[in-house]
Amino acid sequence: MTATETELRIQLAACYRIFDYMGWSEMIYNHITVKIPGDDEHFLINPYGLHYTEVKASNLVKVDIQGNKVDDSPYAVNPAGLVIHTAIHAARPDIHCIAHTHTTEGMAVACSQEGLRTDNFYSALLNNRIAYHDFEGITVMDDEKPRLVKSLADKNILILRNHGLLVGGRSIPEAFQTMWGLQRACEVQVATDASGKTSIPINDEVLAKTAQLLNLQAMGGPAGGLEFDALTRVIAKIDPSYKE
Repeated sequence: MTATETELRIQLAACYRIFDYMGWSEMIYNHITVKIPGDDEHFLINPYGLHYTEVKASNLVKVDIQGNKVDDSPYAVNPAGLVIHTAIHAARPDIHCIAHTHTTEGMAVACSQEGLRTDNFYSALLNNRIAYHDFEGITVMDDEKPRLVKSLADKNILILRNHGLLVGGRSIPEAFQTMWGLQRACEVQVATDASGKTSIPINDEVLAKTAQLLNLQAMGGPAGGLEFDALTRVIAKIDPSYKE
């Protein structure tokens, strides 16, 4: 195992623990994957049957781009995870990490006809960054792969209608930060709708400059780096076993 793979295993295991800490885990379901650099197109995924708090660097499963295990892991991999993640990793080499969630607020927005509106602080920052994919049932059929890829196109955020949220990033921290912003946007929209009050629209001029404002906020650092590191320190204090 290369040093790069070892580092990615530790970082991805930390990401699973962070997702659970944030309340985004769904029993033994859903997935976060990261591609291992190299020509083999291998990526790491969680073992099917383990809770996110049980994921460790050592028990992550390595699979090829077709979804076949390439290590001697005793664990299986959820078929739904293989369909979604192999499709996107194969089609989008710029996306190194993919995360998928079934949070209540994310699913509520995914089930709404209008999807995510750009009328709150967080959703405005996602202006023109979101794609949608129509529901086809549990994602276990290979013939859905080209439609998933077509729906995502060149975006890094995909709302799976009636289903949940999916994000991609150039790194694990970037994917985490994107999911955090998307989740917060959904939470605020659901809370606003529950209030029964009319929301205040955000004008197009403000929406058009959100990407520029985000770049200023990032201060030139890697996307999600500070945020991911902060949460990693939090979960390391709670249970450092993810590093094993």
